[in-house]
Amino acid sequence: MPVARDIVATYRGPRRVVRRLLEMGEREDRALVTLIAACVVVFVAQWPRLAREAHLTGQDLNPLLGGALLGWVFIAPLMLYALAFLSHGVARLVGGRGTMYGARLALFWAFLAASPLILLHGLVAGFIGPGPGLQGVGLIWCGVFLWFWISGLREAEWSSA
Repeated sequence: MPVARDIVATYRGPRRVVRRLLEMGEREDRALVTLIAACVVVFVAQWPRLAREAHLTGQDLNPLLGGALLGWVFIAPLMLYALAFLSHGVARLVGGRGTMYGARLALFWAFLAASPLILLHGLVAGFIGPGPGLQGVGLIWCGVFLWFWISGLREAEWSSA
């Protein structure tokens, strides 16, 4: 199934999508591409906010974009790998039987599947700026991301025999 359809399907049933992705077999290249795609989308989502910040403060936009690129495409994937490792460890402590790959896939897929909301967050940050609208969209993104991640982690850790 194409990624866009999988993302839409995740909003209807995140466990089914993660189950199907896990049934495709352990492919670290697939997990890495999912993570990099999500990080690139988050980087792109930062553009409106950074453009607004550069305009309002009189800064040059390119250094701001370079910092965001470094943070989201090079450093964030390392942090997300570490977070997946920790989540797998915690799941094992409370009875999880899944694999490290399943924990990574659940986290990385949740990050990518919630990306439409992070794009909306970037647009609100760029065009409206700080305020209740930006906070609301941020809270919705956090809630949806956690829903996808916890559902996917449950599927990866407790549904595998």
